[in-house]
Amino acid sequence: MRREDVSWKAKAAAKRASTYGKIPQQWRLDQAEIDKASRQRNITGPFIEQYLTTEEILITREHAVGITDAISNRQYTSVQVVGAFCKRAAIAHQINNCLHEIFFDQALQRAKELDEYLRDKKATLGPVHGLPISLKDQFHVKGNDTSMGYIGWLDTFEGNSDVNLVHKVNSQTVEDILSLGAVLYCKTSLPQTLLFGETINNLIGTTLNPINQNLSCGGSSGGETTYPSSVGFLSSTQDALSLIMRSLLASSPWERDPKVIPIPWRQDIVDETILRSNPDNGSASTKLPLKLGVLWSDGAVTPQPPIQRGLKLVVEAVKKAGHKIVEWKPPSQSMAKGIHVAFLTADGGHNIAAQLDLSGEPLVPPLRKGFKLKEAMPVNEYQELTVEGRRYEETYLDYWNSFTEPDGQIVDAVIMPVAPHAAVIPGRYYHTAYTEAINLMDYTSTVIPVTAVNKDVDKFDHSYKPLSDFDKQNWDAYDPVAYDGAPVGVQIVGRKYEEEKILAIGRMVYTMLQAC
Repeated sequence: MRREDVSWKAKAAAKRASTYGKIPQQWRLDQAEIDKASRQRNITGPFIEQYLTTEEILITREHAVGITDAISNRQYTSVQVVGAFCKRAAIAHQINNCLHEIFFDQALQRAKELDEYLRDKKATLGPVHGLPISLKDQFHVKGNDTSMGYIGWLDTFEGNSDVNLVHKVNSQTVEDILSLGAVLYCKTSLPQTLLFGETINNLIGTTLNPINQNLSCGGSSGGETTYPSSVGFLSSTQDALSLIMRSLLASSPWERDPKVIPIPWRQDIVDETILRSNPDNGSASTKLPLKLGVLWSDGAVTPQPPIQRGLKLVVEAVKKAGHKIVEWKPPSQSMAKGIHVAFLTADGGHNIAAQLDLSGEPLVPPLRKGFKLKEAMPVNEYQELTVEGRRYEETYLDYWNSFTEPDGQIVDAVIMPVAPHAAVIPGRYYHTAYTEAINLMDYTSTVIPVTAVNKDVDKFDHSYKPLSDFDKQNWDAYDPVAYDGAPVGVQIVGRKYEEEKILAIGRMVYTMLQAC
């Protein structure tokens, strides 16, 4: 075995042991319980909750707005709430391998200080006072590592050993949410490089889907899916998303981060959009009904049966509610994927290689082909690539604007797959164009839950004729029995800077689904 292999493996093992050591003894599971969890398909809900008290279950099931209300009304203390979330996260990590960083002691001390603040000031520190928030492991939190899936980043600041930086820096987003009263308590797993749709790295290995452990949890925010995240840009409710976005934008983050567009939260857009449907069942109001496009397939890879059914359920609910549906056949999203991937690999993989060289670790197997070291793209080719990207955006926007016939109404948003499958069997995430096209154009997107895979309904269609060998690869990867119970969602896409409108439409469409 090579000396560098021993070095990076030993460092990863030491980090895993250190993380486990931060779990309080009374929250630790014995090996028999961990083995039992590994044989369980679904480790969410009743399975993980067997290790929690009734109060802890009630707290960790509560949504973000309910938690902040309960703390401000003195129903719960911040210490109670944070303690419950820390314990649930500790259990989740032991049975699902989902955390990179644990800082429960830091979180409980912060919660204690917030309780004292509320007692002394008779007011909360901010709109998310006492709310536990987990972060994916790409954000810096003082006192803790940030690995981003690279072993060479451990005990450094992004590979830099400067003592003035190591464990001394908060990311700007971290500073912002702390100023709003949040409590940070852990950082979750993500794929090596961040550029993969499954969560696997050399630090902790693989994180599986907690609802169906036959499947991947996805990526790059994989670890965040393994237990309830109270609030954030990945959340279990639309209310939580609105709360954090509204609160963050109210703090004028563009004054501290030059990359943030200086647009405040526009509640008037939310209100105007919501008025277009009945809040109880989503039915079209006397005001202008919604006009939504639906993309059944991108023409390159056809969605598997559960996703097709999910799309149909959404379309049927929207039509039943009296809103408009139009077929969406935009410029090739596979073309957009090609441009986007070219941007991501333009440096020939040299930046990724530099991070790997810090420890001597190799690329994880699924990334070795895509990020094999090569010559960087020449500057003139890169410039042409930016022009191609711009042209694609223009073509897509022209298509969107052309959709005003026959009613003169512009399309409000588009319903489309997030991927051509639900969560994948590990190693079978082949096609990313459904999201990469949206990323390339910097369009707005929200994802809503629709249904779950049902092996008796979502049967394998042997009569399907694949569009190509690539399409066949995705189609053949579907196994109704393995997928049974997996969540099925769709994304609702809007144009640039339409976050308020798309969040409102997401809420409306979800209401329509619930009414069916």
